[in-house]
Formats: sequence, structure tokens, C-alpha cells
Amino acid sequence: MDLSLIFFLIILIFSVIIHEIAHGSVANLLGDPTARLAGRLSLNPLKHLDWFGSFILPLFLIILKSPVLIGWAKPVPINPSNFKNPKWDSAKVALAGPSVNFLIALFFGLLIRFFSLPSSLFFLFSFIVALNLVLAVFNLIPLPPLDGSYFLFSILPNRFNQLKIFLQQFGLIILLLLIVFGAQWLFLIVQGLYFLITGQPLVI
Repeated sequence: MDLSLIFFLIILIFSVIIHEIAHGSVANLLGDPTARLAGRLSLNPLKHLDWFGSFILPLFLIILKSPVLIGWAKPVPINPSNFKNPKWDSAKVALAGPSVNFLIALFFGLLIRFFSLPSSLFFLFSFIVALNLVLAVFNLIPLPPLDGSYFLFSILPNRFNQLKIFLQQFGLIILLLLIVFGAQWLFLIVQGLYFLITGQPLVI
């Protein structure tokens, strides 16, 4: 495998780990210590890696020459019964992961926008921005097991229980079909956000 691809996988792995730590940290702040007690607020990759989401899927997308590279780590354990307001606190925890990916993209994107960088740093920062935008947008899709579904399920009234049941049963199948056949729309959204942040077109 090309060394650059290994390097990209390392960045992907740590981006998804930070994503999961954000969930656990916000849950801890809101009164649920489950992730902290399980040792999941650590940067140690061995505590977070998911073989499919962290390795197999990214490699599969690389082989397919997909325009986007996505992945995930093992979800941190959350116990909503520890929250003072389980409904809205669960929604906040769900949004924590995508939010931290967006903040990472914003930080490195503004460095690209306002500083003259050597080509090696520009290439590195550009990849970090694009990857974290992909993770943020992808995880907001309201299909299990993504964060968007947990946010949606937290705020939906009880009369939408049938929709919840349907998405819990078939959401993963729909999601895999979107990954294989609908990656282009995700790339277009990421392109637009990348340009808004950096002021430059995203070139891959």
C-alpha cells in the first residue's frame, strides 16, 4: 500500500477517535460518567478501533477509488438515564461528534485561508479539512448507526415510533447503499463547505 494512504488512514483513525471522545466528554459533562469509567475518553487507539469502520470500509473505499473516505470507531457507551434531561441531553451528545469534526475542519481551513503555507503543509491541512468535513456531514445522516439518527430519535415525538422502528431495522442497509451509490452527493456538499472555509476549491 502507498505510504500516503497509510498516513491518510492514521489521520482518519485519530479523527474518528476524537469524534467519539467528544461524545463521551459531553455525556460526562451532562452527568453520565459511563464512557469515562469505561476508559473511553483516552486517545489510545486500541480502546476505540472498530475493525470494519476503522479499517475494512476505508480500505474498500480506497480500492473503489471513492471520492470520499469515511470510517468510524466503536461508539462510546452512553446511559441516558444519568442525564437530567434525557431527551435534549441525548441530542446534545449526538451532535458533539460531528461538531468537533467541523471545528477541526474550521481550524485547519482558516490556517489555509489566512496563511501562506508550504506545499506539504497545505496538502496535509487540506486533507484534514476535507476528511473532517466528510465525517461531520456523513455522521449527520439520520440513519442508524450514525449520530444523525440518535439526534433524530431524541427529538421526534412518540407518534413517529413507526418511523424509528423502520429506520432501526433497515437504516444500515439504506446507509450502505448510500455509501456505494451516493458518495458523489456527499462529495459535492463537502466541496461547497471546503470552499466556504478555505476560499479555495477542493482538488483531489
